[in-house]
Amino acid sequence: MPHLLVAISSHGFGHAMQASLVVNALRARLPTLQITLRTQVSPRLLATRLHSDFQLLPVSSDFGMCMDSAVDIDLAASAAAYTAFHTDWPKKVAAEANALTATHADLILADIPYLTLAGAQQAGMPAVALCSLNWADIYWHYCAKQPNAEPIHQQMLAAYRSAKYFLQAEPSMPMTDLENTRPIGPLAQLGINRRAVINQQLQLNPKQRLVLVALGGIEMPLPMQSWPKMPGVSMLIPAAWQIQRPNTFAWENLGLNFIDVLCACDAIITKPGYGTFTEAACNGVAVLYLERPDWPETVYLEAWLKKQARAISISRLQLEQGAIMDSLEQVLAAPKPEPPNANGAEHAADLLLPLLLGTENREWGIGS
Repeated sequence: MPHLLVAISSHGFGHAMQASLVVNALRARLPTLQITLRTQVSPRLLATRLHSDFQLLPVSSDFGMCMDSAVDIDLAASAAAYTAFHTDWPKKVAAEANALTATHADLILADIPYLTLAGAQQAGMPAVALCSLNWADIYWHYCAKQPNAEPIHQQMLAAYRSAKYFLQAEPSMPMTDLENTRPIGPLAQLGINRRAVINQQLQLNPKQRLVLVALGGIEMPLPMQSWPKMPGVSMLIPAAWQIQRPNTFAWENLGLNFIDVLCACDAIITKPGYGTFTEAACNGVAVLYLERPDWPETVYLEAWLKKQARAISISRLQLEQGAIMDSLEQVLAAPKPEPPNANGAEHAADLLLPLLLGTENREWGIGS
C-alpha cells in the first residue's frame, strides 16, 4: 500500500485547505493510499476537510511569520525566530531526516515546511512542495536587511529547490528563484448551498443579505458591537468572538461545514488569503477584503480575484468601524462572472500519482 506523508504549515488554515484537496484527489484515484499528516493544525479542522481516514503526527517543522493578529506581523520577533531556527541547521536537517525515515513514507508532500524538504533530501526520500507562496520569498521580503539574512535565505531556497516539483497553485507568487515549479490550477473546495436550511434555522427573511465574516486561521476579532445598524443584512461570525448583536449569529452553531456556509452566503468579509479568495470565487460568492499592501502575496491574489469574482477592497478603518454598507451594496450589484474551474487538485494528482506508484518514467494514464 503506497504511503504519503503530508507536512502542513500551521500558519493559518490555508495550507491545510490546499493540502487536503490534493490528498482527497489522490485518495479518490488510489483508495488504498495510506495518509500520514505531520502538522499542528487542529485535528477537528483536518477531519472536516479530509474525506477519509489519516494518521496524525502533531509535529510542526515551520512557523511562517510571528503574528500579532491576522494581518499584523511582528517583524523583530520573526527575524529573531528565523535566526534561532537556522542555528545548527545541519543538525536540524539530520534530525528531520531521521524522523522522516522512521515514517517509511513512499512520498513526502510539503505545504510548505522547507525543513521537511531538506530532511527528505538528506534521507533520500522523494518529496514535492505545494503552495501559492514559499517562506523564502516571504522571509526575504521582510528580513532581507537583517545581518544574517543571506545565508538563511540560501538555506531556504536550497531546501525548496531540492523538491522534485514545487506545485505552484493558481494564483501564486512568481517564485522566480526556483527552477522546479510546476503550475497547477486553483485549489478550492466546492460547497453545497444550504441557504434554505440556514434561513429556516435562523428564521431569516429570504430577501435578507447573508454575509460571512471570516478572517482566516489567526484570530482578529472585530468590534462589531459598535458597528452601525445594517438593515436587510444578517452576519455570520466565528463563535469565539462572542459578539451579541442583532441579526448576528455564530456560523458554527448551524451544524454545517464551513464551505457549505460560505457557499450559501451572498458575500464574505475577509483578509487577503489564498483559501478564502479561491473558495469564494469558485463558489460564486462576492468578496469584501481588507487592504493589506505589506503582504507580498496580496498583489497576486488581488489581481486574480478581481478577474474571477465580484470583489472590492476596504480599509482597516472601514472594517473596524463597520463602514461597509456602500461597498457591500456596490459589490453585490456588480455583474456575477462565471466561477473559475477548481481543477488544481486534479492537476496535482496527475503529477503525484506516478511518484507514488514508481511510474514517473513511464507513460501514466488515469484508470490504467
